[in-house]
Amino acid sequence: MTHTDFITTSRGLNRHSPPMRLFEKAKRFGIWNPSLIDLSRDARDWEQLRDDERDLLLRLTALFQAGEEAVTLDLLPLIRTIAGEGRLEEELYLTTFLFEEAKHTDFFARFISEVARVDPDLSRYHTANYRALIYEALPAAMHRLDQDPSPRNLAEASLTYNMIVEGVLAETGYHAYFTILDTQKIMPGTREGIRLLKQDESRHIAYGIYLLSRMIATDQSIWDHIVERMNELVLYAMGVIDEIFASYDPMPFNLQIETFSTFAINQFQRRLNRLEMACQQSLVEIDSLTTDDEDVA
Repeated sequence: MTHTDFITTSRGLNRHSPPMRLFEKAKRFGIWNPSLIDLSRDARDWEQLRDDERDLLLRLTALFQAGEEAVTLDLLPLIRTIAGEGRLEEELYLTTFLFEEAKHTDFFARFISEVARVDPDLSRYHTANYRALIYEALPAAMHRLDQDPSPRNLAEASLTYNMIVEGVLAETGYHAYFTILDTQKIMPGTREGIRLLKQDESRHIAYGIYLLSRMIATDQSIWDHIVERMNELVLYAMGVIDEIFASYDPMPFNLQIETFSTFAINQFQRRLNRLEMACQQSLVEIDSLTTDDEDVA
């Protein structure tokens, strides 16, 4: 491979594009260090919890930890595909994804070793629906791009990663974490870490909305595949919620399955509705999107 020219010394960067504006947000808000979060109070709070309460929080952590590691491992094909298309602004922003997913992996590893202080082998919490999504569907969609970086495959990689894994499963997990920790007024370090994680991933979801919207506006025939695949994959995310609640009787912290099932479906429908708007939008309109969470993510 050789280069014939470079974007920064030919047309220059489009600093007003959604990916560049997300890149600016990542540089401002994404530079936080998991090692500097104080977990000492969290460790003391952990010891005061009942066994079933600790088990539920450990289960949620095990799902997050493997999920964050999975996207760290499986992200590179997406970055390579965007780079291969010559979309420098998008590639610049995507460089922050790998750093941020690695930080999230680091943070949950600290929780396991310093707060829960348990054996790190938590794979027993990875249930059938979770494995179908994180062990199988996610890596398959991402690594398929190395053999065939077609628009259809790129759309499936993004919708699996950004819309389902992050936009439904992770966001519902954050909601559960915050519901527990805020209600109980415990583990301030963990709460702060999860707040920062959620902030990072809201930018990832915003980029996924932009990427998929751009692809739909370019070729509306891809919309039917996006709808079909999202409707298939969301069943795994909903199945994970069912499996969590089926593991406890009574449910610790008095959590209600309807609260989280409804939240997950609303997150899914919100993203699907936003993507459907792209069927009536031009590329110029897509590129004028704001990057505020309520507008894009």
